[in-house]
This record gives sequence, structure tokens and C-alpha cells, in this order.
Amino acid sequence: MASGQGRVLELAVLGSLHETPLHGYELRKRLNELLGMFRAFSYGSLYPCLRSLLEQGLIVEEQPTRVSGRSKIVYKLTAEGKERLQVLLTQAGPSAWEDESFGIHFAFFRHTEAEVRLRILEGRRSRLEERLDAVRTALARTRERLDAYTLELQRHGLESVEREVRWLNELIATERRASEEPATNNTDE
Repeated sequence: MASGQGRVLELAVLGSLHETPLHGYELRKRLNELLGMFRAFSYGSLYPCLRSLLEQGLIVEEQPTRVSGRSKIVYKLTAEGKERLQVLLTQAGPSAWEDESFGIHFAFFRHTEAEVRLRILEGRRSRLEERLDAVRTALARTRERLDAYTLELQRHGLESVEREVRWLNELIATERRASEEPATNNTDE
């Protein structure tokens, strides 16, 4: 899976199967819940991903179970799949900050080391701050040429990104406090 979309789906599938073995319908439902209503994966992208993960030995098919009178193949993570998931969870570079993959990384933060979480959060914040600067600059140049509705849409976009930056600032502060706690609460009893 070389494409960005493929890596995101690979992480989402491996992370979901790390929680529990699932059949295709359950997996698609879990992915859609995980990603929210704005980012749904189709069976057309899920099943090629599953085939690839099977070929790589990252997942296995268990004996079919009967669901609603029909047999369903259940997918389960292998030891190699768990290792691959850990590799994916340690990737904190620019691809983890992008709109397409940030939510997936965030969804599996409980399985991610604190320093990696912090790098991803700080990278995401930096990316959004760059976006804010670019939008503000473009808006300042074109404001007088835009109609009221386009201006309102631009304002809405700016406020959404500003709100996410504030949210990220809070998460980063919480992560930093949590990383300092063991050092300050390290008492031998």
C-alpha cells in the first residue's frame, strides 16, 4: 500500500483489528464510526486493502461465523500485523499531520507513545497555523472583490481552523503535563 489513502486505510484496519477480530461488514461499520460521517470507506476500497494485508501476512481469515444465517469471514491481526501497526503508530512525520491521516492517528493515540503523540499534535498545529496565515493573506488581498456569502464562507473556514488550533493547544498542554507527572510524582514507598 504505497498511496497516502492506502496507508491511512491500512492503519485504520490494523488498529481496528487490534481491538478485536471483525468480519468485513463490522469492520466497515467500525471504520465509518471511527472516521465520522464525513469520511466513509467503501467496500471498493476496504476489500482490496484486506486482500493486500492478507497477502502480506498482516491479517488472517478465521473460520467463517454465521451472522444472520450467512457465513462471514472474520479477519484477525497476526503478530506481524501487530508489529506493522506499531511501526505505523510511531510515524510522526508530515503525513501524520495532514487532514487525511491525522484523525486516524488520533483515534489510536491510546496505543501511541507520548513523545510521538506530542510530535503529531505539534506538527498538526504547525500545519494549521501555516494554513491560517495563507488564508488570512489571501483574504486580505481579495476581500474587496468577494461577495458577502463568499466572505462569510471564508470567515467560517478561518474560525474552524482557529478552533482546531485552540483544541490542539489544549491537547499539547495536557500531554506535556502528563509527561512531567512521573518525574514529579516519582516517590518510592
